[in-house]
Amino acid sequence: MAGMAAPVRPPRIAAAAGVLLLALAIRGAAHDLERTTVHLDVAADGAFTLRLAHDPSWLLLRMESFAGGGQTNPTDPMARDARLTTLARDAIDRVVLFVDGAEVRPTTSDYAPPPAVVPDGQFALASYTLRGHLPTTARTLRWYYGMVADPYPFTVTLADRSTRTEWVQGDAWSTALPLGGPFATRTWTSRFTEYLVLGYTHILPKGLDHILFVVGLFLLSAHLRPVLIQVTTFTVAHSLTLGLALYGVVTLPATVVEPLIALSIVYVAIENLRTRRLTPWRIALVFLFGLLHGLGFAGVLTGLALPHADIALGLFGFNLGVEAGQLTVIALVALAVGRWRTRPWYHARVVTPASLAIAAAGAWWTITRVAGW
Repeated sequence: MAGMAAPVRPPRIAAAAGVLLLALAIRGAAHDLERTTVHLDVAADGAFTLRLAHDPSWLLLRMESFAGGGQTNPTDPMARDARLTTLARDAIDRVVLFVDGAEVRPTTSDYAPPPAVVPDGQFALASYTLRGHLPTTARTLRWYYGMVADPYPFTVTLADRSTRTEWVQGDAWSTALPLGGPFATRTWTSRFTEYLVLGYTHILPKGLDHILFVVGLFLLSAHLRPVLIQVTTFTVAHSLTLGLALYGVVTLPATVVEPLIALSIVYVAIENLRTRRLTPWRIALVFLFGLLHGLGFAGVLTGLALPHADIALGLFGFNLGVEAGQLTVIALVALAVGRWRTRPWYHARVVTPASLAIAAAGAWWTITRVAGW
């Protein structure tokens, strides 16, 4: 009718968001496969051993790209390991060791395939071991690794067996590390801050699978109370298994935990299509899924090999960072859709397409994690 305002159109971002989620899921799966750890051991005479550990399939794809782009099948273990052995010398060009302002290059590089048996909760990683010599008068070291995009632990062990681990933010330089004597004891506040940041960045921006799970919890109902109940349940559950896993009480192979986390995303998203009400069954499943996600979080801290005195501090700081990340996700989603949550078309035009996109991303992750892609 003339003079009437045009009807409010449902947000067009739902379809675009779905496409974006799928694209990020594919990209996120690739990032998950980095699983980088770097260890540098320095002897009294300056001899050093540098071990770069990665998921072998991811490592092959990255090394091939630097070598000019090969076609080796990363899922064929024998061909993969043979090719990575051939590319071992190229690994030297991917690292930079700056000692007292001058570059020191490794002289040898050897490839080791992933072990046949790994402890529960850990991944089978392939590694390059680079060796060389630092000046015996070396005082400071800065490190750069051009292979990775995500944060990774860089551990330095000196001849006196003192050890320092810091998380390097992907394609960035490490801080300047002293080499002239035992590492100074870091304050508890600096260590706590590092664990806090590590927990937060494990959610934002790195933890796309955990982000989608939390968004799936948010989308169930347009009311605040069901969101708070689910998030609290999830928090209690993952805090429980995170602590138990860190103290070695309970572990599960990462090859089991990671696909189950992906399936939990699928289930929560699909259930959002079937109901808009929080049921006791949903709460019980959220608790169960929280236990699984806690085991996933534990993989990050166990990779740090925390000293016993730091376990409680690391657990508290990391967990607090995870909670801050989850609350940030909820706040951002609430701001994005808050004005639409009372509209009669909210479920059909926002919750449904968003949940379908989340379910598709979770299904993709399940397939890739089971297949080991």
